[in-house]
Amino acid sequence: MNKAELIEAVQGSLGRDATKRAAEDAVAAVLGAIANGVRTEGKVQLIGFGTFAAKTRKARMGRNPKTGEPMHIAASKSVGFKPSASLKASLAEPAEPTPPSA
Repeated sequence: MNKAELIEAVQGSLGRDATKRAAEDAVAAVLGAIANGVRTEGKVQLIGFGTFAAKTRKARMGRNPKTGEPMHIAASKSVGFKPSASLKASLAEPAEPTPPSA
């Protein structure tokens, strides 16, 4: 599922009165709030879904795949996601078919 498909799914969940623009704004608001929360608080925990957390990767030595020469890889920050137990359990169940968009 990509962002456009997510917006369509949200619009379908909101009902016939919801516009695509309203669904797009809702998705953007949620994603923005998660990004801001990870940036400022270090993690965002959504009970029943999972936790987004900032991670720091140490500097290390690697190899240039083209030449094989050793190279320095700088320290960096990234975001990790740890799914909740209920989300993990739901992956074992068969997926519900998505209704076709009208």
